[in-house]
Amino acid sequence: MRKIGLSLLILAGVSSLAMATPPTNNPPSDAAINYQGFILLSEEVYKYRQDRLVSKRKFLEMAKDSGTIILDTRSKEAYDMGHIKGAVHLNFSDLTEDKLAKVIGSKDTRILIYCNNNFTDNVRPFAKKSIELALNVPTFINLYGYGYENVYELKDAVSMRDPQMQIVATIPR
Repeated sequence: MRKIGLSLLILAGVSSLAMATPPTNNPPSDAAINYQGFILLSEEVYKYRQDRLVSKRKFLEMAKDSGTIILDTRSKEAYDMGHIKGAVHLNFSDLTEDKLAKVIGSKDTRILIYCNNNFTDNVRPFAKKSIELALNVPTFINLYGYGYENVYELKDAVSMRDPQMQIVATIPR
């Protein structure tokens, strides 16, 4: 019951965010920061993302296509400790136009994303984050904001021990 109640509360909060009117009285800033623009972009992505959540079966099926990449934006340390076989790494804090173009290439490329919170084990390298702060959300927003709209997100929770997920390590755990 508590989990359902929390989920409904979070959904209500997201809905409120999506329907909120961004503040129009942002204080002037010399920095290249646009919080109002981020809120508007997040609202647009919130609606767009709903049709881009895919099951484990669909995610793995899509991953087989040579025109698809699996993008892992977790830390390099977490990636090296374990990631889905075939995933490419680009640390979230390094998402820029130039680095995305180098890693992904065409903005038409199909991109699959996942994060720690897709895994039920809650151990390194997939230790859970607060659900409101799961990396899939800002990753999706950033990719979309940079013009990469062919993004799909793993919606299921799976075990890192699930052989179908093919978790591999670059360095030993």
